[in-house]
Amino acid sequence: MTQSNVTKILIPSGALGLGYDRDALARGVAEGPDLIAIDGGSTDSGPHYLGTGTSKYSRGSTKAEWRELMLARAQAGVPLVIGTAGTCGADDAVDWLVEITREIATEEGMSLSVAVLKSGQPVDLMTKALTDGRIKPLAPDIGINAETLQSCTNVVALAGAEQIQAALATGADIVIAGRTTDTATIAALPLARGCHAGAAWHGAKIGECGALATTSPNTGTIMIHFDDAGFTVEPMGEAARATPYTVSAHMLYENSNPYQLYEPGGHLDVRGAEYDAIDDLSVRVTGSTWVPSDTYTVKLEGARSGGYQTVSLVLVREPRYVDNIQAWVDDIAEKCTAKAKTRLNEAFTLELRLIGANATLGDLDQNARHGSEIGVLGIVTAPSEAASREVAKILNPYLLHHPLSEQEEMPTFAFPFSPAEMSRGEIYEFCLNHVLELDDPMDAFHLEVLEIGV
Repeated sequence: MTQSNVTKILIPSGALGLGYDRDALARGVAEGPDLIAIDGGSTDSGPHYLGTGTSKYSRGSTKAEWRELMLARAQAGVPLVIGTAGTCGADDAVDWLVEITREIATEEGMSLSVAVLKSGQPVDLMTKALTDGRIKPLAPDIGINAETLQSCTNVVALAGAEQIQAALATGADIVIAGRTTDTATIAALPLARGCHAGAAWHGAKIGECGALATTSPNTGTIMIHFDDAGFTVEPMGEAARATPYTVSAHMLYENSNPYQLYEPGGHLDVRGAEYDAIDDLSVRVTGSTWVPSDTYTVKLEGARSGGYQTVSLVLVREPRYVDNIQAWVDDIAEKCTAKAKTRLNEAFTLELRLIGANATLGDLDQNARHGSEIGVLGIVTAPSEAASREVAKILNPYLLHHPLSEQEEMPTFAFPFSPAEMSRGEIYEFCLNHVLELDDPMDAFHLEVLEIGV
């Protein structure tokens, strides 16, 4: 088996801010990686972060871990790359991490070259791209128009390996990228060095969440060795093991098709992949293929305001009410909605979710079983915060005293909080499920190099 062009990518953790085993990171640095790559986020945490261009992780945790990785980079003498900076990868979130990087560089006495790759898309340009037929829907087609794009507070395009390669080609010490696919930061260098393309993308998919593809996910840190024929997964945690099961299973993670993975410029096909344990710790993978596409596209993500929301939580323990909880909340929803409509001129929605019954799956739950108590979460959404709060206050007496029937005394239920109504402020919703066609991979991205520190 030929193994030239071996490229070692060290992945400290599934995301900056999650934490990792420091000893495992030190072992990885000691093995001499060619690049350190970490993800900064994803859409997993919902549309709020893209809508506001903010990070879900604390600034303190982010700075502490980023400092450790910057020091590890200096020790290893290799590039450090982060994708989807600041959870969502919006330009403001990228600027947030650049500011943290400047602080650390100054505090540590570092002089650094930092490549900043931004993925934010001006809505006017996206509107023109839609008119020109360059924006195409993915399944399911949710249907958009110019007004949809204009309503977005942030639109980002997911960078792939080509854009990360352009950032690395600047010779920067650190690459801070906006929204990227989870795999791009790992696959970019092996692809640039001529490693097997299918292995580069497959190994990047397996490594995207660090040690999640091992027996000890909390250790965080793994090394992926790429070469001309395949890749090898090597955990850095002392007790962590990679097995054919833990490695192959990761193709199921955040992926509706466990055999294919679509990326900018093509897709990965792992139907022919073979997973072999080469010792008690590591797994060798060969046989995956990369299928280039005829058209280069990048996925778009957009978020817009969904109105304002107020929530209220009540706990129900009386057995007869627990047994008849759906009838109870249905009656409350009907009566409260009717009353609120007579007192407000604004549209609103009222939802009552049964926590401890079917709150996770809703009507899809075919085997819901009740415990001794159920939480009822009232969710009111309206165009204004005042309207959402007003409806939540109209809901309050129902949640406190509404009887199952007219011919019985009023019950009392438990509110864990006072006041019972809690404003969630402005909420956001994803509104794009589309790709953007590009003539050149860099057409939708902005790259600049900053010299920072002492």
